[in-house]
Amino acid sequence: MNQIIKTIDLGDGRTITIETGRLAKQADGAVVVRMGDTMLLATVVSAKEAKEDVDFMPVSVDYREKFSAAGRFPGGFLKREARPSDDEILVARLVDRALRPLFPADYHAETAVMISLISYDANVMADSLAGLAASAAIAVSDVPFEAPISEVRVGRVDGEFIVNPSSAQLAEADIDIMVAATYDNIMMVEGEMDEVSEEEMLEAIKVAHEAIKVHCKVQLELAAEVGVVKREYCHEVNNEELKAKVEADLLPACYDLAKQQIKDKQLRIESFGKIVDEYVEAYKEANADNEEIDLAQDEKLIRRYYHKVEGEAMRRMILDDGIRLDGRKTDEIRPIWGEVDYLPGAHGSAIFTRGETQSLSSITLGTKMDIKKIDNVTFQGTEKFLLHYNFPPFCVGEAKTPRGLGRREIGHGNLAFRALKRMIPQDFPYVVRVVSDILESNGSSSMATVCAGTMCMLDAGMKMKRPVSGIAMGLIKSDDKFAVLSDILGDEDHLGDMDFKVTGTEKGITATQMDIKVDGLSYEILSTALMQAKEGRNHILGKILEVIPEPRAEYKPNVPRVETIQIPKDMIGPIIGPGGKNIQQMQEETNTVIVIEERDNFGWVEISGLNKEALDAAKERVKRIIALPEKGETYKGKIKNITTFGAFVEIMPGKEGLLHISEITWERLTNVEDALTVGDEIEVKLLDIDRDGKLKLSRKALLPKPEGYVERERSDRGGDRRPPRGDNRGGRDNRDGRGRDNRDRGDRRPPRENRD
Repeated sequence: MNQIIKTIDLGDGRTITIETGRLAKQADGAVVVRMGDTMLLATVVSAKEAKEDVDFMPVSVDYREKFSAAGRFPGGFLKREARPSDDEILVARLVDRALRPLFPADYHAETAVMISLISYDANVMADSLAGLAASAAIAVSDVPFEAPISEVRVGRVDGEFIVNPSSAQLAEADIDIMVAATYDNIMMVEGEMDEVSEEEMLEAIKVAHEAIKVHCKVQLELAAEVGVVKREYCHEVNNEELKAKVEADLLPACYDLAKQQIKDKQLRIESFGKIVDEYVEAYKEANADNEEIDLAQDEKLIRRYYHKVEGEAMRRMILDDGIRLDGRKTDEIRPIWGEVDYLPGAHGSAIFTRGETQSLSSITLGTKMDIKKIDNVTFQGTEKFLLHYNFPPFCVGEAKTPRGLGRREIGHGNLAFRALKRMIPQDFPYVVRVVSDILESNGSSSMATVCAGTMCMLDAGMKMKRPVSGIAMGLIKSDDKFAVLSDILGDEDHLGDMDFKVTGTEKGITATQMDIKVDGLSYEILSTALMQAKEGRNHILGKILEVIPEPRAEYKPNVPRVETIQIPKDMIGPIIGPGGKNIQQMQEETNTVIVIEERDNFGWVEISGLNKEALDAAKERVKRIIALPEKGETYKGKIKNITTFGAFVEIMPGKEGLLHISEITWERLTNVEDALTVGDEIEVKLLDIDRDGKLKLSRKALLPKPEGYVERERSDRGGDRRPPRGDNRGGRDNRDGRGRDNRDRGDRRPPRENRD
């Protein structure tokens, strides 16, 4: 065993160790990264040869969390890990987006990177170590890779930036950003913010990059100590003469077509495709009799080279002429139109269309019964805001049907979720689900989701802190020339050098996602992109507010009414009742849903009903239970039991008092049942509450006194059982000198002097 361990000092007493040579030695590369008690095992295996006709990098990144890492059992019937959770998929995407651009462009061997959380420390967030672990595994392998990378999370708490903060620190942060970079270049940025400025976001990226430089340097030292020699490979067959001919023959035609500024996406795709199709046919005809030429192989090469020619034509037009494929200027936004209240059955809905990108979004407002429960390895809890993004094939003109949820849907939905979630008031009583269905896509459907999500929230009557808009920025860079593009098309994303999405309010940025495809991206370019994005965001926000300038004053009729009541902790039991009897009865009789939870040493009762009448009825029932009876007040009660001396009347749920036989009526009663029956509802007055909390009630006090009524003497009520004072009642006159009673019973003990 040739175990090697390298240590990264974070400068604040914390360290990260990278260990190799001990575990998983049959993989091409394997490392264990540890910080505190959190440990990640990362491996990489790459096929020795590329598959036939593969002209791209088939790399897959998989991130999994073992429940045993936290000493827990998985849920479900099988009690074992199954498909990856959304959080695991999101971590895998973060790593994939940082690694993929750094494999050589001509390396096409199938490559699998696997990262497993094998030990978990609640004070150390595992996702911030996953990129470092994956890169270190590649660094100690023979798999070709341009430069090591690392990912770190930066949080800002009370104005101070913290690298790789704990989850507790992150909960207090107004910036949560994940950055991936090589020693020289930023590769990927993703995060959420509490309406921060562009300058503050840039500062967070710089803090992250400084920490990453240390990680990259240690990986280079580790690779040198291991003695890594990268493998040789040949995965592409090239014909430099044919490549030069294709460029010379087709670049002018592509450039001329690009300058026609075709706005329709499908027509533009067909037009560019027609150029290469006609060229291939002409090439085949010209060389049909040349047995030295493999026409099938050359066709593949021509189409591959043409793809680069098409991109070059677009790039030249933008850099040289300042004109884009659809005729816009670099900072120009496509036409926008929107509509709200499109779906009558939804609680709120909106259409947002920007150019050829369209989102139809709806919102559903639910109760606590609809809350999402999360049971992951690193997080257990609940989520009240859900955002689901759907990207059906027809939105890009593909003849397919959906086959389950893909990583794209999860990743794009998460970006929109992070953009909007901080704008929902903390005291908002509803569980919220936004669904964005992309009906057309030609550039940044995730940002259309943010805009449509804002509109449908306002349409539902949600009092957002501030409305949010989003924009996708692009970059075309060649040597020292560059152009930042606002509101990019799909082609500009595919053929360009950057995809930079920014969301925010009029006050500041709420979320961002950036993927860089080119080296040497300076902070000057980043700053230019951010400021241009701010202008674009504000323009789009203005268009949103033209459609719906403020939240609706009232919820729609089909929205369930929800209200939360704070009650004393000791009243939770009376509301629930024995075996849940009280709460079940209330729900059944008022047609509502009542959920109670204990929080902050109080009880919190959430009542939801289909309409205001049902909600008010349930509220009244709850308030009657928690209310304290007041002396002198009148109550409508129900007779629960009858005895010989009176009746017990329930004046509030769970609160009964005695209505004595003498307080039922002004007339004399000898039998209570002559006047009352169990189940009767009567009005009574609360006369008194004794020191034991017992309630004394009167019905007679609410009835008019009969004319000529005379109070009866005590003797009329069957005689006074007590003798008058002065009689032999055991008073002082009948006590001896010591106060002992010497009535006719006699003294059972003889005087002291006569005792034996």
